[in-house]
Amino acid sequence: MDNLLQLFPQPSRERPLAGAYLAHDLRQIACEHRQAFVYANFVSSLDGRIAVARSDGGGLAVPGATANDRDWRLFQELAVQADLIISSGRYLREWAQGRAQEILEVNDPRFADLRAWRQQQGLAPQPDIAIVSRSLGFPIPDALSVGGRRVVVFTAADPDPVRVRALEAQGGQIVVVGDAGVDGAALLEQMTRLGYRCVYSTAGPKILHMLLAGGALHRLYLTQVHRVLGGEPFAGFVEGPLLDPAVDLRLTSLYLDPASPDDVGQLFACYDAV
Repeated sequence: MDNLLQLFPQPSRERPLAGAYLAHDLRQIACEHRQAFVYANFVSSLDGRIAVARSDGGGLAVPGATANDRDWRLFQELAVQADLIISSGRYLREWAQGRAQEILEVNDPRFADLRAWRQQQGLAPQPDIAIVSRSLGFPIPDALSVGGRRVVVFTAADPDPVRVRALEAQGGQIVVVGDAGVDGAALLEQMTRLGYRCVYSTAGPKILHMLLAGGALHRLYLTQVHRVLGGEPFAGFVEGPLLDPAVDLRLTSLYLDPASPDDVGQLFACYDAV
């Protein structure tokens, strides 16, 4: 079954999977914001697992029981609309180890329509990359800074000057946005000053917490696969101290994907910060 069932807003109707998130027109929404428009996306099990222990003991990873091609299609539709993609030092360390690839896969034949869409919008082939890191303990691969693409590293005050010089020599731009740690509100202000309007966070639960705590997240996309995983250790989609006050989100859209994965089904939800 190629179609999704739109459950919200009403009335319910079927619509194709392809184009479902492109139709949200995030670039137009961003134009209406005074500051950069920041959105994030996670895929979760019913019991809230976005990552579980790797079989080789090497940390946490998205479980095979929730990862699926239909969710990945919509992930790519979110990425293709971005001026800037937020990631972490871990992503660049894994790239250096040969375990990571481009976040936006415009050279994958499955996403040829998205590559064409980006060209039609007059956008560069790839968004710029933002890395949020306190330690600066990673290299910047040459492939990330070719063709005028920017790699912006957001860090806290008094970064290690040796690491700063090394990253700048590799094409990185270092920007301080906080004291003891990266501050979400300061990050949002600096991304806006740098000219970014549509910012996609593909980083993990700690960075999401930082964005939420700083009032810097405007939209959350959450795929919920209809499976219960259990297991420890695991990660949920937000991790950090209690958010006080709590961050309120209002449902904007909800689609049911009844056939995938493996006829179990999943929900694609979109929430806006209130």
